[in-house]
Amino acid sequence: MSLAAALPELEVRGAEVIRLARGAPGTLLGSGKVAELKDRFHADHIDLVIVDGTVSPVQQRNLEKAWGVKLLDRTSLILEIFADRARTREGVLQVELAALSYQRTRLVRAWTHLERQRGGFGFVGGPGETQIESDRRAIDDQVIRLKRQLEQVVKTRELHRAARAKVPFPIVALVGYTNAGKSTLFNRITGAEVLAKDMLFATLDPTMRGVTLPSGAKIILSDTVGFISDLPTQLVAAFRATLEEVLSADLILHVRDISHPETVEQAADVADILTSLGVGADTPLIEVWNKLDLVDASQREALSAQAAQRPRVLPVSALTGEGVEPLLTLITATLDADRTEAQLMVPFAQGGKRAWLHEQNIVQHETEAEDGWHLTVRWTARQQNRWRKL
Repeated sequence: MSLAAALPELEVRGAEVIRLARGAPGTLLGSGKVAELKDRFHADHIDLVIVDGTVSPVQQRNLEKAWGVKLLDRTSLILEIFADRARTREGVLQVELAALSYQRTRLVRAWTHLERQRGGFGFVGGPGETQIESDRRAIDDQVIRLKRQLEQVVKTRELHRAARAKVPFPIVALVGYTNAGKSTLFNRITGAEVLAKDMLFATLDPTMRGVTLPSGAKIILSDTVGFISDLPTQLVAAFRATLEEVLSADLILHVRDISHPETVEQAADVADILTSLGVGADTPLIEVWNKLDLVDASQREALSAQAAQRPRVLPVSALTGEGVEPLLTLITATLDADRTEAQLMVPFAQGGKRAWLHEQNIVQHETEAEDGWHLTVRWTARQQNRWRKL
């Protein structure tokens, strides 16, 4: 229901859970259920039916023909939502690429007179190819074109990421299940006006802002696309470049909708996606239990007591601002605690490496000797890893 409600142009008339021991190969549902639903759809003047699951191309074609409606499965609905939300050039291209990859798997032979090829020499497809092969070739050509355009956009993003790597401010990334309140928290901390609505995938394109913490330290805060369980593989692949912003973070804020009945399952889904992205244990993480304003008083006390027993867990309400100041203090303490001291020797011939250390604002002490510069630095594990790659 919440996925369907994410598209404002849809009016959801109702929903039903249908338990199936095994789906029918041709129509997913049994013939009696198909006929029953047809009458209901006709009586209620339904134009669109959404199935929260996977529907094969053959099942989709047969059900649309039987019911006289348009049918979307879970993947196609999410693609529609993403297409509605994409704003940046990269976001638009990624959605188009994911949609084409999905459509290519759903080409179903619908013309009996084209089931056999009729001669042809194979020159640029030729008149002998079937309609499916023609459609598939057109999609493949479009995919190649989109990938070329996306490569250029990704190169620009990589340049921006490389530029940010030189900025001596830690990057803090907001991640979490979709509609957990990341953008509301982002706006609360930064004073920005990023789209923040009570709907799935309100944020699709990553946004970054500079923030000065109460201690005077500066960070870059990044808002990212929300995660969701059973995210279609086409979308995982298409949005990997966007999600990889999380890999460059010095600290991750995992924002959870603590008022949601499935908050534990959602948190597990987010953890799985972070692991699949390659986010390592060396990146510190704070759990932000958001939407405290939607929790009743007795449950709120229990949550506060539970959070107090766990390190780096903080209940907040991004909407009212409750708990945000303690969160900023915890961010400062976590970034400071993550730092260790090290002694380095940089030869005079490697002045670029010395300059990088100063750009990161981590040099505590420096002296010159015959063999080069001797420096005392205080850095994060991520900065240490970057140093090794220089």
